[in-house]
Formats: sequence, structure tokens, C-alpha cells
Amino acid sequence: MQWIKTIFGELYAVFVDDASFAIAIALWAVLLWFLVPHLGLPGRWNGALLFSGLCVILVEGALRRARK
Repeated sequence: MQWIKTIFGELYAVFVDDASFAIAIALWAVLLWFLVPHLGLPGRWNGALLFSGLCVILVEGALRRARK
């Protein structure tokens, strides 16, 4: 039965291990949701803004994890 506990522990670590990473992603999405309509940019820029912000968050998280 230990293997079941190990599996659930690993799954938990995959999705909840870095809470600041998840919070940063959620904040970026909410910020864009409020900010993009006021910027007046064409619709094709919405995805580019989302993608670039998520890339920055991912790189920052990877660098922070590498320093540990």
C-alpha cells in the first residue's frame, strides 16, 4: 500500500509543489483579462502577451529552482 501513497504524493508534488508559480500564472491571467481591453491592441496580440508572460514566469521559476 506504500506505493499508492507514493503515487499520490508524486501527483500532489507535480501540481501543487510550487504555489508561487501557480499564483504567478493566475495573477498574470487576471492582469491580462483586466488590462488588455484598455490597451486597444489588435486581438492577435492577446495570445502573444499571454505566451510571453508565461514564458517569463516559467524561466523565473526554473532559475529559482536551480538556485536551491
